[in-house]
Amino acid sequence: MNVKACIVMDNGFEELEAMGPIALLRRAGIEVDIVSVENDHVTGRFGVTYSPSIPFDSYDFSKADCLILPGGPHWEKIVSNEKVCEQLKAFAQDKVLAAICAAPTILGKLGLLKGKKYTCFESMNEDFGGEYQYRYTVRDGNIITAISAAASIEFAFSIIEELLGKEKTEAVKKSIYYDATH
Repeated sequence: MNVKACIVMDNGFEELEAMGPIALLRRAGIEVDIVSVENDHVTGRFGVTYSPSIPFDSYDFSKADCLILPGGPHWEKIVSNEKVCEQLKAFAQDKVLAAICAAPTILGKLGLLKGKKYTCFESMNEDFGGEYQYRYTVRDGNIITAISAAASIEFAFSIIEELLGKEKTEAVKKSIYYDATH
């Protein structure tokens, strides 16, 4: 079974929150498509550019099992983009929806965190109708949230575990962690 994730970004995304999950999901064998909201390329807040990326309007979201939303200053553009918000709502229904740092705020503003346990960058937490948790990552049903760029690796592991299971996640962890017992 081919598992596919898409990571949706606009200019100003937080690089660590995108690159960490992209690399680790691909290491786990998950196909990751980089989707740009506006063009065939997207540039992060510190100048890293993904090119080519797939323009949002030409991407077939029905083929993705998971939608990932990194945080960063682009969140303000994302939350006001009706097409992206509709896609987030669709994934929240029956697929995996993952957001980190500022991005869970978008989910909250769309009402997707009502009755859910979640986390986000603490200073951006509002009353989203759910239960805020001050933790690196929180999974509640099919929604995965993470607190900040520092949680990028654990965020990726949560996504991998949701999509491929604990055994595969442990294998990926083993492939990147230093073992001091050697």
